[in-house]
Amino acid sequence: MLFGSNRQTMRRYFFDTWRKSQANQALEPLEIQIAQVIAIHPEYHALVEDEDALDKDYLPEEGATNPFLHLGMHLALRDQSMTDQPPGVRDLYFALTKKFGDDHAAEHQMMECFGEVLWNAQRNNSEPDQTAYLQCLQKRAGM
Repeated sequence: MLFGSNRQTMRRYFFDTWRKSQANQALEPLEIQIAQVIAIHPEYHALVEDEDALDKDYLPEEGATNPFLHLGMHLALRDQSMTDQPPGVRDLYFALTKKFGDDHAAEHQMMECFGEVLWNAQRNNSEPDQTAYLQCLQKRAGM
């Protein structure tokens, strides 16, 4: 795992990548992906420039959305589509992109399914249900 379980290390990587991107410095392949995901979220630009965000908690019970989780989910979904893992997800990614107009909108649709499957796996202390995930994506794609 690239970042381990240290959220501050992961967040620092996002901050540093965004700074490098804004300074037109050379980026590694993962940094390019991170910079692209941050770029399509202008609502998070100030956040990834604010050092106080490194330690901030984003608690759902307070109505907060964790922007780092959101950005990370975009990266995970892009990785799924590139590697076609689970098998079939690449075709569904393209079907959702076609249906909703672009990658970003498709990924937001996928996040609903992905988040639900991850939540259920955590709640049940089990592996994520790939079949349920793919079925959810198929439903959203209208298949």
